[in-house]
Amino acid sequence: MQKKIQTRMIQVIALALLIAYAVTIFFVYRSIEHLSEKNVRYESNYLAEAVNTNGSSFLKLLKNLEPGTRITLIDKDGSVLYDSKEDSHSLENHKKRPEIAAAFKYGRGMDKRHSDTLQEDMYYSAVRLDNGQVLRVAVSVKSIFATILELLPVIIISAVALLFFSYWLSHKTARDLVEPVNSLNLDKPLENDVYEELTPLLKRIDESNKQKAAMSAMRQEFSANVSHELKTPLTSISGYAEIIRDGIVKKKDIPDFSNRIYNEAQRLLNLVQDIIKLSRLDEGKIGIDKEQCDLYEMADEIIKRLSGKAGEYEVSVLLVGKSAVVTGYRQILDEMIHNIIENAIKYNKPGGKVTVTTEVSDDGNPFITVKDTGIGIPEDAQKRIFERFYRVDKSHSKETGGTGLGLSIVKHAAQLHNAKISLSSKVDVGTTITVRFDK
Repeated sequence: MQKKIQTRMIQVIALALLIAYAVTIFFVYRSIEHLSEKNVRYESNYLAEAVNTNGSSFLKLLKNLEPGTRITLIDKDGSVLYDSKEDSHSLENHKKRPEIAAAFKYGRGMDKRHSDTLQEDMYYSAVRLDNGQVLRVAVSVKSIFATILELLPVIIISAVALLFFSYWLSHKTARDLVEPVNSLNLDKPLENDVYEELTPLLKRIDESNKQKAAMSAMRQEFSANVSHELKTPLTSISGYAEIIRDGIVKKKDIPDFSNRIYNEAQRLLNLVQDIIKLSRLDEGKIGIDKEQCDLYEMADEIIKRLSGKAGEYEVSVLLVGKSAVVTGYRQILDEMIHNIIENAIKYNKPGGKVTVTTEVSDDGNPFITVKDTGIGIPEDAQKRIFERFYRVDKSHSKETGGTGLGLSIVKHAAQLHNAKISLSSKVDVGTTITVRFDK
């Protein structure tokens, strides 16, 4: 990053220098050009006054003319009487030259063109003398370029010096810019005293750190809970099996111990299955396609499956409402509704009641509500009941054989279908859970 910033700064400075020098040379050229035109005009006026005063013989006395300056005297008919650079007899008639013609007509004339005689571009200034002749002064354009060339070494040296200085400055600036970024404390991003522009990024990093910390804590808690939940039935199975192996159990008690081993194995199997379900929901690896699912029909089928358990807990289950169709994963929706109704049965009171309602709201969104008359959930625990392995009453959960993952599966299943879960509960009165789907 530092190298990139430095390179970009040098490129910008070099481009700025190039543009600055190009503009400077252009304006210097234009200034010298204007000055040359002005000087050749003034020089022609001065020489014309001198010739008017002293006669044309005065021209022959001029020996130290500026290099590139040419003086020409033209007679009234256009013939050349005198030229400081060429033999006047060898020169053609100048009467039609633009500056000469203008001088004969208006008293003075100016022009810039290529001289066929000298083979270079010239500035011409012609003035009509008192005797009717025309005096012309010409200055080579080369003198302008010569002036520019004289400045060129200074320009090059200053440009090189500036480039070296810009290289040092860009290196220092890039280093100073990048150093605070390189020294950022990403573990505590909001404690960094750095550029204001980085504040939104640091806030996002801080949020990400908090999320990672929460995820890490959740994973650690999950691992600890899984270890504990797996260890408990495995310890029971191992203990019962060891007693049977060592012949400590009477023959008549072996079936009872075998049944206990079977129940603990089923509890272990249910736990593993729930963990696998949660893992697939977390990873989004569903492996099935969405389809049209009627919540009323699914609830009716699930209630029939749970009728045995409802009888065991002496709880009546009632289904009311109407057809409510959602597009989703049938197997996952079935698991979600099954867990909610099963919890309403297991955490109910003898003689209690569970009411399952499927409806479509006025805005067209289907929903399912499960209301029970059970033991209820304390207010301080209501925010946590959808966490993995969280149990309000651990002793009661052990009696019901729950894994502590049922409502967590419900939460993930709802998230997968973009559904919202609402819960209201009161201890010893009952609990109501509603899952609302977007149409």
